[in-house]
Amino acid sequence: MLRIFHLLDHSLPLHSGYSFRTHAILKEQKNRGWHTRQITSTKQDDDKNSPVTVDGITYERSVVTPDWRQRLPVFNQLAVSRDLARCAAPLVQEFSPDILHAHSSALNGLAGITLARQFQLPLVYELRAFWEDAAVDHGTTTAGSMRYRATRMLETHVLRKADAITTICQGIRQDLIGRGLMPEKITVIPNAVDVDSFDHTSKPNPALAAELGIENKTVLGFIGSFYAYEGLDLLIAAFTKILAVKNDACLLLVGGGYQDQALRDQVAQLGLVDHVIFTGRVPHAQVSEYY
Repeated sequence: MLRIFHLLDHSLPLHSGYSFRTHAILKEQKNRGWHTRQITSTKQDDDKNSPVTVDGITYERSVVTPDWRQRLPVFNQLAVSRDLARCAAPLVQEFSPDILHAHSSALNGLAGITLARQFQLPLVYELRAFWEDAAVDHGTTTAGSMRYRATRMLETHVLRKADAITTICQGIRQDLIGRGLMPEKITVIPNAVDVDSFDHTSKPNPALAAELGIENKTVLGFIGSFYAYEGLDLLIAAFTKILAVKNDACLLLVGGGYQDQALRDQVAQLGLVDHVIFTGRVPHAQVSEYY
């Protein structure tokens, strides 16, 4: 039976598209009878020192003693890769996998390269987004900066060293082909929806509607992570015009993320506090109720 060892940036219980996609992949592999083991990097923000089990899937953690590398730019990023490889090595030796699967970012890919060389294993690298572009969205760098170019070069290095690549869409695949990577090396595995988790025959939940204060209103909704590339600031700006012609409209924003406070400030500045509802993050199992 196939045995796969996964290297992750972060995981549940942290809520993000990244952690939900990871969990869905692991559940499907488990359903196929494959055995997996998985560890998160030191970037895991909570429960960072103890394994967490969700739906029978255990996420192990990289536990390290902080040193000077964690305090210096560049070195602190390389330390993430080094520490992940060091923490994963004894687990890989114990688990004896057939395949290493490193998930974005390239720091995890670097750890994967180290482990693949150490244990003579094939490496799959899964690229879900261009992290240099995400950093621009988060305001931590600018397009074309030294950090931007270095991140892109590091990612390309990992992609060249991996034995196989998976990514989430044709757009990214074409970008990678443009970097000189072989098309046959790249498989697209898009994000998907488990339709069985949604009951299309259910009726709206009046208790939840009352709790949110949206009864008898025209509701515009967004459910997801609050990142700049989602364009939620444009939605809020446009909502002032929507209200002018549809005075029973309200905007329901379910989730959280980097842009949370900026969006709340924008709503206050535009005088939309009575018309825009922020729920914060909600348990994934309850998302269908909000839909």
